[in-house]
Amino acid sequence: MSQTRWRRVVWALVLAATTASAQTQTTCSSVKTVPLARQLRQLYLDLLNRPPTVAEYQAAQARGSISTADIRALMATDEFYNRMRLYHRALFKSNLAASVYNIGETRLQGTLPSTSPILPGDPGNPLATRGVASSTLRGNRNQGCNPNVQQYQCNTLREDTHGEPAVKTCYDANGVPMPVSYDYDTTNYICTQLDATDPTITDCNVAVTRGVLLDKHLYYCDMQRNAANQLHPFRCVVNTTRVGQETLTTEELDANGRVVAYVDAATPTTRRLDRCSLTLALRNGLTGSYRAAAGCIQKEGWESMPVPFFEPAGSARIQVQMCAIEAQDNPVNPGTLETCETGRLAGDRSCGCGLRARRCEGLGANVHNARVAAFNMEPELIADSVLRRDEPYFSILTTRRSFVNGTLSQFYRQNQGIGVWTVSAPTDQALVPDVPFNSTLTWVEFARGGEHSGVLTSTEYLYRFATWRSRIAAFYDAMLCSHFAPPPNATLPSPEDTCNRENNLAQRCGCTYCHASIEPLSSHWGRFGERGATYLDPAFFPRVDLRCRDCAINGDTFCGGTCTNYVMQAFDGDGANSLGLLKTYLYRTTLEEENIAGGPQLLVERMLATGDLERCTARRIWKEFLGRPITQAEEEAYLDAMINAFVSRGWNMKAMIEWLVTSDLYRRID
Repeated sequence: MSQTRWRRVVWALVLAATTASAQTQTTCSSVKTVPLARQLRQLYLDLLNRPPTVAEYQAAQARGSISTADIRALMATDEFYNRMRLYHRALFKSNLAASVYNIGETRLQGTLPSTSPILPGDPGNPLATRGVASSTLRGNRNQGCNPNVQQYQCNTLREDTHGEPAVKTCYDANGVPMPVSYDYDTTNYICTQLDATDPTITDCNVAVTRGVLLDKHLYYCDMQRNAANQLHPFRCVVNTTRVGQETLTTEELDANGRVVAYVDAATPTTRRLDRCSLTLALRNGLTGSYRAAAGCIQKEGWESMPVPFFEPAGSARIQVQMCAIEAQDNPVNPGTLETCETGRLAGDRSCGCGLRARRCEGLGANVHNARVAAFNMEPELIADSVLRRDEPYFSILTTRRSFVNGTLSQFYRQNQGIGVWTVSAPTDQALVPDVPFNSTLTWVEFARGGEHSGVLTSTEYLYRFATWRSRIAAFYDAMLCSHFAPPPNATLPSPEDTCNRENNLAQRCGCTYCHASIEPLSSHWGRFGERGATYLDPAFFPRVDLRCRDCAINGDTFCGGTCTNYVMQAFDGDGANSLGLLKTYLYRTTLEEENIAGGPQLLVERMLATGDLERCTARRIWKEFLGRPITQAEEEAYLDAMINAFVSRGWNMKAMIEWLVTSDLYRRID
């Protein structure tokens, strides 16, 4: 049927329906109800987010009216549930993309092989993290490892025979991979190719023999590879035009008369560039904590590893090449015992990406984007499950039910995304459904731990609203149609008033107008970490951690990176007495500590007793389906009846929508 003819049929049906409706139309006071065809179109647009089809117009015309059964049938369709998912997506602002701090530091780069398995020693483009963190690991950003050397066979190739030991150390005493080759960093040095005019100068020793290079400068000559992976000798001199290197002009010689460093003659101990070698510098003098030497690019070799978790389904690959640093799976730095399960893994040579690269993010942005999309979907699916089962609507705020697809299943089960995501598994890892990573469209239901409370503790909500205060503000906005604001007669104190220096916002003058309410209410999220989605389990995060307290007293505010949730620095007397205290307990009253223990579930329970949740939900549904806020007169005339329809059927959302779309105010012509 052509588009023009289709329009004619629809308009004929509309006119026929209008005529039939006009013959039987009833009035309510001076209000006229809309014609059947218009009412049908309005219902379909509101309930299904689309206009009726020709067949649906014809069926309604044949019936002569739209019954309650017809409306209930529409609200039993997937189209209705999908339309309500869009409503809840907007209600909870379900998009955490901008809330995740991610600059790709644990994102792998490289090439997956086309065949499998990898043959030992086969040169390629090994997978590695090559962002800014590579500056700490290898000496400069965007650096991978040496693709020509397999780490455990590091002595099969010597690139700089004049500067490398006869037998290289492939691993330190703890099994951490050591450099197998080095290059001078052209950020710090100006390097000139020595065989550009004489191809017979094949290495630095030959350059000395031919008189092209002074013997004393032998250590500042190294073999560098070109785009064709061919080695060429380069003479490197300090770039004294670079800021901070202007005074590095004095040569420091060894016993053989060879230059081993360029130093500032006035401060040779602190201002210097030492020759490059395979020896790593120690970070802060700690054994086992390595950093690349200044001005040097120190590369390890590669290892053959099992395929990463993001390997496409059905691939025949068995192994891939991965740089030896990333190929490790240490739970802690074996030298310092600092954990590898935090963001610090990106700069710790001894940690690695873990088994099948579980800690790292994959090639490109696909894995990260898939996680963002999956987390965004969780609140929608929770709300959708409550509506489909005709459960009390506010179960969306209290249920332990949730869902995982392959992306989230493996994220939780394997502790993936370390350093980018701060998320704890919502239940015991073994209880999370095991869905293959690439099954992104398969969603499986499971029960979260008892601490969870519907949408309010979903990863998306906790990340989207990153602080305790923003979480209660979002709850008030979405579920109570309210926000925190000072009273109209509020005044600010003089800037000189000492109360401005009060750290407890619930008591600070000027701030107390809002924060006297915000602080107690926000404490319901006190067991969920800020700027992430972790549950601070009392079994692992006690109210006071003595180790963190001792670190803080000794001035060690870092304390191995494990005390970020504790008070580690005092800003006032209360803070000084609270070192080692879990931050959520700082300045809390006895009532607020009860809120922390009760969690968001206790908040919802208390709000249900006030009736405010029902009134806000009714106002929002009114605006959603009528396209405008409710007026004061309409609220007095209709809102109580609308709420009664909602509450009398057990907070049933579809019952409230049914009442609204069958009411005279919905069907009338204004």
